[in-house]
Amino acid sequence: GYQNMVNTDLAKQWEVKSLVRNNLSKDLQHQLRKRKFSFKKADDYLRGLTKSHGDGGKGGKATGCSAEEHEVSNYTAPQEGLGDSPECPVLLEQGEAPKPGALQSPIPTVDEVASSVKTVGLVTDEDVIKLRPCEKKKLEIQGKLYLAPLTTCGNLPFRRICKRFGAEVTSGDMAVCTNLLQGQSSEWALLKRHPTEDIFGVQLEGAFPDTMTKCAELLNQTIEVDFVDINVGCPIDLVYKKGGGCALMTRSNKFEQIVRGMNSVLDVPLTVKIRTGVQEKMNVAHKIIPKIREWGASMVTLHGRSREQRYTRAADWDYIAECAKIASPMPLFGNGDILSYEDANRAMQMGVSGIMIARQVPVGALIKPWLFTEIKEQRHWDISSSERFGILKDFTNYGLEHWGSDTQGVEKTRKFLLEWLSFLCRYIPVGLLEYLPQKINERPPYYMGRDYLETLMASQNVDDWIKISELLLGPVPTNFTFLPKHKANSYR
Repeated sequence: GYQNMVNTDLAKQWEVKSLVRNNLSKDLQHQLRKRKFSFKKADDYLRGLTKSHGDGGKGGKATGCSAEEHEVSNYTAPQEGLGDSPECPVLLEQGEAPKPGALQSPIPTVDEVASSVKTVGLVTDEDVIKLRPCEKKKLEIQGKLYLAPLTTCGNLPFRRICKRFGAEVTSGDMAVCTNLLQGQSSEWALLKRHPTEDIFGVQLEGAFPDTMTKCAELLNQTIEVDFVDINVGCPIDLVYKKGGGCALMTRSNKFEQIVRGMNSVLDVPLTVKIRTGVQEKMNVAHKIIPKIREWGASMVTLHGRSREQRYTRAADWDYIAECAKIASPMPLFGNGDILSYEDANRAMQMGVSGIMIARQVPVGALIKPWLFTEIKEQRHWDISSSERFGILKDFTNYGLEHWGSDTQGVEKTRKFLLEWLSFLCRYIPVGLLEYLPQKINERPPYYMGRDYLETLMASQNVDDWIKISELLLGPVPTNFTFLPKHKANSYR
């Protein structure tokens, strides 16, 4: 009979190796839950803030809204500390003009904070040779195709698909800093990195300097990333009303403290993603970008829509071009309405350092991940239904590898496959279009495909999506139901 030949030396080397990096160990989770993890650099920075506010503030609080003191959770706990106090400026309502001096604050620089902290004990290299900003690792991604962090659908198996089609820079889903500090396994899963992701970053969301700075130091010590991104472009009400996301664009004191604090504890570059503003036709990004550069960020990504516009209407690329000139020499990536290689070419001619490709309604990375190939090869790809089904098959295999092939893993893979199919159904094959390329906000008409599989993939009925998932993962459980998270008009 046959005998399985095993090289014991090689087998021992791979026993302790994991292909996927940035896992949460049990020891680290225990330290976080028992609050035994050391945040030395973050504490030093926050003490510097305490001293700078000690003379003029009430009680000398560093931020006036500490997550530990008030048990703030960005998603569950009610927010505190947004009252009319010197330490915590009021969150501006829509239409309200900012108060004089709102964009100015006596925030100490990193060097000032470091010099105010006295060291005790042995002299270390950090005491003698301090790392200057110019000596930090550089983020050299100019001209590269950047896959945006995509909530729910931007999981590791999907990023592997996009990497195969030519995405050069990838990022994990938006992670909430307070959940990471609590050691939540579900939140840490968003930070996982596959070996094929050679340029990889993580995106954080938070509203307070203490939690964001501590989270940055935590990630700096425990995971492997090439950059850390602050999400100041999230438009959803749940985040905005807590003071995070787009709300930080109106809370400049907190915004500055967060950027300076995170930059002081990170060894990798810090980037920021913003929108044109909060209200429509009231752009403020051109005023904020120079300050972000001054605070120490290495790059800015600008989504050409305001918070009120969400993901509707056309992105303002003329304004993005204006901001790119203002941001120089800091790189600025543009985001919005990259639907084809012609759009990508026009965007690069605007003077941006690169383009970020996101969900894009109706076409983008979620609707056609082969968009990266089209941009690189400068062509429209009339991809067949069998090729598209092959992509779904690869995603399924990657999902079973990532989430497991047991019953729980199969159903989790099915869930994310169905979420992706809620976007994929909006794709119109090139061979059926009257004109190229497909336009922004152009909803796909009902049509008969060139074969049965193409017609099935174009269906906006959730039952047909389930039928596709059964072709790949077998029958669904009894009484199975699915409701798309992103409000596709396809459910019963």
